[in-house]
Amino acid sequence: MATEAKKLVVAELAQKIKNAKTIVLVDYQGINAKDDTEIKKQLRETGSEYLVAKNRLFKIALTEAGVEDSFDDLLEGTTAFAFGYEDAVAPAKVVYEFGKEKKDLFNIKGGYSEGKRIEVSEIEALATLPSRDALLSMILNGMLGPIRKLAYGIVAIAEKKEVA
Repeated sequence: MATEAKKLVVAELAQKIKNAKTIVLVDYQGINAKDDTEIKKQLRETGSEYLVAKNRLFKIALTEAGVEDSFDDLLEGTTAFAFGYEDAVAPAKVVYEFGKEKKDLFNIKGGYSEGKRIEVSEIEALATLPSRDALLSMILNGMLGPIRKLAYGIVAIAEKKEVA
């Protein structure tokens, strides 16, 4: 790859890093083209993006994007990157589930979220969280529970007075 082309790739990667809410780094060694296409499709459906780039160019792009944490230990061997632009949890969920299906072929290395490096355990914790809609539903049910009980109580009192 010519130097100018590398500069363009680094600039594009740096922009993706700046725009991403979450980045998950994955060791993809051993997956075939069909699996690669499938993971790209699943991530695209969540507003995320999956790509493979040279580790060295990604490292330079991290610096250009202003990332201060070191990723040297993660940027060894085969590395793919899942960028989450709309939902910070989506790439973690998709990659985690895909990794469960493809044991030993597709492993999470680490990631980047909210301006800092995150470890595999943190990505797995993100991946096992309920969806945003499910969390909102839980909160609303918690808030509506006492109101619902009050309404049932008022209705019961009204019915009791009607009978009497």
